[in-house]
Amino acid sequence: MASNPKPQLTHVGMFVRDIDRMTTFYTDVMGLTISDRGDIPGDRKIVFMTNDPDEHHQFVLVSGMPDKEIKPAQQISFLVDSLDDVRTMHTRVKESGMEILATTTHGNAWSVYFRDPDGNRIEVYTHTPWHIPQPHAVPFDLSQSNETILTQTEAHCRKDKGFQPADERRKMMAEKLGIAG
Repeated sequence: MASNPKPQLTHVGMFVRDIDRMTTFYTDVMGLTISDRGDIPGDRKIVFMTNDPDEHHQFVLVSGMPDKEIKPAQQISFLVDSLDDVRTMHTRVKESGMEILATTTHGNAWSVYFRDPDGNRIEVYTHTPWHIPQPHAVPFDLSQSNETILTQTEAHCRKDKGFQPADERRKMMAEKLGIAG
């Protein structure tokens, strides 16, 4: 019987310049938990992190990135549960001294963008209840109430001809992916 694998992204590994600084950032600011750490050949250190008890690691840091290393990732994105969680992460990032690059709604998500200590572009986001075709980016203000942000986001999403509730979009994509609902 032929199989039809559906690979799922489960973890990202990154070379870093200062593993202690990066470990502190990803545990203290991003809230990841160290699941393992150790030494690997080539006088390198490795740190495994997760926030899922079923996954040994979701994120890996490896020391030894050369100064002129090219960053192959356009960005690394972390999903959180709620708009309040996005707001908390925004505050943590600012308090850590890192610059916020953007606070954006994509219609289907509310996102905050910043760089980690090695300069990698990071996104922390949560889903909205809607879907609109991408790309779509509109700044929003996290100092406003959740109700105001929700109302404003829905209003500009409904103006897009591709607007639909996220549940309808999930159902359509499940059918497209051949996943029984």
